[in-house]
Amino acid sequence: MARILKEYPSIVLIPEEVDGEIDFVRVFGRPGPVHIEIGTGKAAFLLNQARAHLEVNLLGIERASKYYRYAVDRIGRWGLTNVRIIRTDAAGFLANSIPDDSVDCFHIYFPDPWPKRRHNKRRFLCPANLEHLLRTLKTGGQLKIATDHTDYFQLIKELISARSLAVAGTATPCSTWFEEIEFLPAAGADKSERLGTNFERKYIKEQRPIYTLAVRKT
Repeated sequence: MARILKEYPSIVLIPEEVDGEIDFVRVFGRPGPVHIEIGTGKAAFLLNQARAHLEVNLLGIERASKYYRYAVDRIGRWGLTNVRIIRTDAAGFLANSIPDDSVDCFHIYFPDPWPKRRHNKRRFLCPANLEHLLRTLKTGGQLKIATDHTDYFQLIKELISARSLAVAGTATPCSTWFEEIEFLPAAGADKSERLGTNFERKYIKEQRPIYTLAVRKT
């Protein structure tokens, strides 16, 4: 019997109701660290992090309707109050709705690699979006990434390295960039895992390589 997915309006953000830059204190009803997961899937990571870190405000962004509805149902059933979920285009939301220096951590796990060369331009991790990630992170804020796609991972590392080298070579005293740090396992990860997500567990069974990267805004 198919699971009946319920709606939980208290944890949903409606894109049309986000007027200009988002006010995280108003959205969550309290101040606190803000973490954003881009591409929540079925919300395994979001659920485990929210349960383990009640002091953190977590926002999940998911565009696919079937995953979004499942994520809302999953979070809602647990009665978690420190999570909000929005169905929208992540790139546009990042560029237009997230204020400067407002996010403590971005989580981007197994983004669509768009492996065909003619589709590469659709990849979320690109120079323009990287600039917005850097802009919206607080100083000391983190960007955590995981992928099973070798070429995409190499490109991501090159993008971050090139951005950091270019900025570090300028004479601007207030310039910011990324420095690599240790990738610490997520709250829901088992002994052999880093994230504890559905995709990670699937890829481990398929014996795919999984690449992770964590960087900090300086």
